[in-house]
Amino acid sequence: MPAPTATTELNTQNLNVLGLTPLRSPSELEAELPASPSALEAVAGARQAIQDIMMGKDSRLLVVVGPCSIHDTDAALEYAGRLRGLADRVSDRMLVVMRAYFEKPRTTLGWKGLINDPHLDGTFDMQTGLRRARKLLIDIAELGLPTGTELLEPITPQFLDDLLAWAAVGARTTESQTHRQMASGLSMPVGFKNATNGNLQVALDAMQAARHPHHFLGINEEGRTCVVATRGNAFGHVILRGGADRPNYDPGNVADAAAALRKADLNPLLMVDCSHANSEKQHARQTVVWESIIEQRRAAGDDGAGGCPIIGAMIESFLEEGNQKLSDPTALKYGVSVTDACVGWDATERMLIEGYERLG
Repeated sequence: MPAPTATTELNTQNLNVLGLTPLRSPSELEAELPASPSALEAVAGARQAIQDIMMGKDSRLLVVVGPCSIHDTDAALEYAGRLRGLADRVSDRMLVVMRAYFEKPRTTLGWKGLINDPHLDGTFDMQTGLRRARKLLIDIAELGLPTGTELLEPITPQFLDDLLAWAAVGARTTESQTHRQMASGLSMPVGFKNATNGNLQVALDAMQAARHPHHFLGINEEGRTCVVATRGNAFGHVILRGGADRPNYDPGNVADAAAALRKADLNPLLMVDCSHANSEKQHARQTVVWESIIEQRRAAGDDGAGGCPIIGAMIESFLEEGNQKLSDPTALKYGVSVTDACVGWDATERMLIEGYERLG
């Protein structure tokens, strides 16, 4: 390659970038799809209830339940309608939040979720993905059912966070400074999962970091790049999801996690994920983890959580049991997950009702 001359322009920027597609700003999307006062009231009320559970003011069990990921908004809305009725039946002992996951982290490759690829065909129409996600959250909030999601892209909250009652930072991103900073500015309680290898310290470090103020680069409601200054989020908590193919939901691991939280001067209350390594990646075994959670709560006494550190549980559940491979989008079975396998609706209903009765 010849050396550049004084008149030769040497390009050193965006060499591996194929294109840059502008998005509508968060404020433009919110203007197109505004949340009603009743929807926002439902979100605010659920956030306060979750905070009360975390502070020991509300003895109910927080249950985050729903699909591993949402790929079909019609099926998700049908699920939400069923879950709304179930949530009412157990509302005096459980606070039910629908799992509405639109972004999926990947160890290597794979479908990255509804926002990234809403047509499931590699066209990556993210503007449509954001619109579908926001529309679904509004529809669910109008039912009076709170939602929670994992936040992966740090600009996503500006488009959706007014509609979320709870958020999670996943096992692959809990150690990320970007996500800890993001969590420090979120308006809702945030759960931090232990690492995929089972390491709990990264979640404790994340809680410590997120409860303090930060300054970092982000976008505002108009989509302009700016310096974001945050207050810090006091409502972080740990999610035990197992690791390295070993569960950590048993009483011994739960007690150890609570002790580690106390030693770090953090809230010693936590959530248990019934799926992932805790279920040994077998969706039907989520019932085993759920039963242990209920029994640990029962053993703590009759006054709600009592001395039990477990304040919440997460269940991967959809209309139908199992999962399916994502190939031809037109040939997918309705109500079946395209990512992790889920328990079906009948099992979900049975788990929550039986858990409700045992907690009584």
